[in-house]
Amino acid sequence: MLDLLSVRVTRFCRSLAVCAMGVLLVLGVVGTSLSEELGVVRERPATGRFVEIEGGFMVPYWVTLPPSQVRFEMIPVPAGTFLLGSPADEGGRKSDEGPQIRVTVAPFWIAKTEVRWAEYQEFMKLYRIFRNFETAKIRKVDEDVKVDAITAPTELYEPRATFEYGDDPDLPAVSMTQYAAKQYSKWVSGITGQQYRLPSEAEWEYACRAGTNTAWSTGNDPATLREYARFQSEDRDHGPLKVGSLKPNAWGLYDMHGNIAEWVLDEYKQEGYVRLQGQQGITGMTAIAWPEVQWPRVVRGGSWETPAVDCRSAARLGSNDEEWQKSDPGYPRSPWWYTDAPSLGVGFRLMRSLEVLPRDQISKFWEIDSKAFQDDVDMLLKEGRGVQGLANPTLPQAIEEQRKNEK
Repeated sequence: MLDLLSVRVTRFCRSLAVCAMGVLLVLGVVGTSLSEELGVVRERPATGRFVEIEGGFMVPYWVTLPPSQVRFEMIPVPAGTFLLGSPADEGGRKSDEGPQIRVTVAPFWIAKTEVRWAEYQEFMKLYRIFRNFETAKIRKVDEDVKVDAITAPTELYEPRATFEYGDDPDLPAVSMTQYAAKQYSKWVSGITGQQYRLPSEAEWEYACRAGTNTAWSTGNDPATLREYARFQSEDRDHGPLKVGSLKPNAWGLYDMHGNIAEWVLDEYKQEGYVRLQGQQGITGMTAIAWPEVQWPRVVRGGSWETPAVDCRSAARLGSNDEEWQKSDPGYPRSPWWYTDAPSLGVGFRLMRSLEVLPRDQISKFWEIDSKAFQDDVDMLLKEGRGVQGLANPTLPQAIEEQRKNEK
């Protein structure tokens, strides 16, 4: 039977330039047939988690960050419809969690755990790597290739603050800005040939609920949360746990409640989802509150320093850049790092949609969306306090060659 997903990819490829070897390497996406598509198989798996789709099955898979051997796992999430937000009678509900809106979500993969220091420190290494490229006058970022450029996070002004709870490779990475998280997702996309990004608020809540409609994915009693979430409690130690230390939700995702809170794409609006009332056919994508201001942005899930009620599936927090960066001595303040609490309890996880998006659409998930913020980044780059580099499939090889030359 004709493979519909393969047809989708093939049509996409035909509309673009294909390299001589027949592998599409345009828009940061590798075009393949269904049997070769990362995370998709034709035959129903005999064991393990899978999501059935037309023509095949989505399955878990691992992503390696070359040239290192650091890797993370992606878990498939089925399509479905749910109520975004919390009902008026849910205990602890706040005004920004309603009104409830029916949202339909397309299938996707999401990281099994929050991004760890093991992964994020590979991204942090790019600052020195890109500097060395500049010195060597190679891999220049000009207008022809700027579409593949990212800014690497600057070296930490005060590492002891960011690493207050340690930098164990399996601890969740924290205190990066939403912009840095988005640039990280663009970097992973560029070097792997797949489209990774932050989830939308609706996609994140859908994955967190894992088919439930209770306050937590574990039920309505906070006592059920203790085996699944690290949250503020008088009888618990201070600080986050290594990712995956507790039990996962029904879809195999760890730490969706507590441990650290997680960035999503949306602008935070105090009035909740009023803007979506009366709309029909709302999806995880069309529900996005695309940011129109520099901050606040939405943080989800609660952390080790928030009570259980603020770790509910529908609980939201708006970022506060002024408060989270008050100790930053620079001007403009860092676009990549926060310096103050509660940013020590904020990180993120990646997702990847089954549907491959055109470049102009996926770019919206990666790039700066505030002119004021863009001006700050441009100023820091001009002053040499930031650095750009190309995040494409040839970057890992370039890094390896640079390391050989340094020996």
